[in-house]
Amino acid sequence: MTNNSSVTPANGQSPNEPKPWPKIEPLPQDFDPDSLKGNIENYIGMTQVPTGIMGPLAIGGKYANGNFMIPMATTEGALVASYNRGAKACTLSGGVQVVCMEEKVQRCPLYRFQSLKEALEFVAFIESQTPVLKQKVSEVSRFAKLLEIIPTVEGNQVTLSFEYFTGDAAGQNMVTISTQHLSEWITANAPVSPVFWYIENNMSGDKKAVSNAFFRTRGKRVSAEITVPREIVAKILKSTPEALERYYENATLSAIQSGAIGINGHYANGLAAIFMACGQDVACVAEAAIGINRFEVTPQKVGGDLYFSVTLPNLIVGTVGGGTRLFTQAQCLEMIGCNGTGTANKFAEICAAAVLAGELSIIAALAEGHFTQAHKILGRR
Repeated sequence: MTNNSSVTPANGQSPNEPKPWPKIEPLPQDFDPDSLKGNIENYIGMTQVPTGIMGPLAIGGKYANGNFMIPMATTEGALVASYNRGAKACTLSGGVQVVCMEEKVQRCPLYRFQSLKEALEFVAFIESQTPVLKQKVSEVSRFAKLLEIIPTVEGNQVTLSFEYFTGDAAGQNMVTISTQHLSEWITANAPVSPVFWYIENNMSGDKKAVSNAFFRTRGKRVSAEITVPREIVAKILKSTPEALERYYENATLSAIQSGAIGINGHYANGLAAIFMACGQDVACVAEAAIGINRFEVTPQKVGGDLYFSVTLPNLIVGTVGGGTRLFTQAQCLEMIGCNGTGTANKFAEICAAAVLAGELSIIAALAEGHFTQAHKILGRR
């Protein structure tokens, strides 16, 4: 059996006890469209996406601890049911262990010079001025912190990867404004002036799936694991540890053959649904859904159970700013205790644990041939 018993319910209830489902309140009658400034232009109304809930999902993390009912906004029938099944298997197994290990966000401007010599002179200047640049960030942002600057030289052009810490914000706007400010100071003070420069050279991975994701973090790097006892695999997932491991091995080979970046079943499904419900930049799913699954059958002397882990190196999420301040999105964040400062890492751990639950369920369905039938029943009228 798994030894994840340290996970305790957030409300003191047993995971098996019925719980009242939280409700999302509709927009108030006196809702002022002017409050949407910063979120939308040419406003004409709201697009309604049905929001369901999965859980309870027991999580034992560095920042997230307890049983969580997680909102998911989607139009795909069977999705919430599948994640809910995975959550039940995880909670009965003692909960998901998860850790947010690292956090940073990049902006990567390009500078073009007349020659390689000038480019190298520019890089030397940047390296000598890094402490000054770190201090200058505070002139335009209260929260951003410049961690390091990584240069890439290609002939007469230089790309600088500005690596930032952005607190509880996802941070794309924050790092853009900070980098603009730094670049203006750099071009005014460098011993050589660039012929031209761009604020982003398409190297940061912003809203793109890139293989570089596995070597440097963008957003939060989160890893989660669970050991699911054999009897729970059989009872809840209707499968065996060996069947899930076998499917994973074959699916991994096919992913490699297809040129996939990462090995997973459908991270994008769960993340998109949580992102929409909780006011995240949904386009960031393009990078956030890169990740790796790993299945193993534990040695027979331990019980022959199922060990499963997920790792997401680019989970770019925030709990302040952007869409998190919208009416229903703020309610959804409040459901999981992630509305406001000091909660971004907690939210990242909840997202990763939810992804793990969803992967367990879909892979069991695919391994046992239940996938099509589930969508016939739940995904059609």
